[in-house]
Amino acid sequence: MNRLLDLGLEQLTSVVYRMAELAEKALHLSIGGYMENQNRATEVHELSDVLSTMSVEVENKAFELIVKYQPVASDLRIIDSYMKIAYDFERYGRYAWDIAFTQNKLGINGCNAASEDIENLAEKVIGMVSVSVRALKQHDAELAKSLAGTERDVDELYFHYLDEISRATVESKGNICNILVARFFERIADHTTYVGESIVYIATGEKVTLR
Repeated sequence: MNRLLDLGLEQLTSVVYRMAELAEKALHLSIGGYMENQNRATEVHELSDVLSTMSVEVENKAFELIVKYQPVASDLRIIDSYMKIAYDFERYGRYAWDIAFTQNKLGINGCNAASEDIENLAEKVIGMVSVSVRALKQHDAELAKSLAGTERDVDELYFHYLDEISRATVESKGNICNILVARFFERIADHTTYVGESIVYIATGEKVTLR
């Protein structure tokens, strides 16, 4: 016989999975728009707001399940992890908006995304987000752990780009824009590893650090 808690967990899972899809969409729109000099600010802002609302929904549902059903350790592990993951997906949306806002604020042609480092950062970050979503839906601990290596690559690219900019003799709006966006990329990559840590905990009960 299914427990009432199981129905609640299914509802919670459904909301978190939907957040995963929307967060990935927001980042694809934002990063794609940035790289192609297309203004996606309105669409990304709407998605960011939806993700923020859904994060509160996850938190409220999680507390409701805890109060009503006093879940055992394994169920509580899932509930706790989903609250953390929902927050990370909200951050995905927020950083997607930060990228779109920065591009929009400095002017659609004021950002220079032609830098090889920026292009590599964008590619790696989009890949990490995709992996984090896939690992969540599959509860794949090993796939989640693979995020650690890519996160180190992102950090290396980020610091390399800062070194390159520090040696530049001419300041430009494009460089300012790219520095800000590179930082947002680095933070998104960090949050993918936080999602990965939660997935490992759900799947195995093991607490790991992937950064």
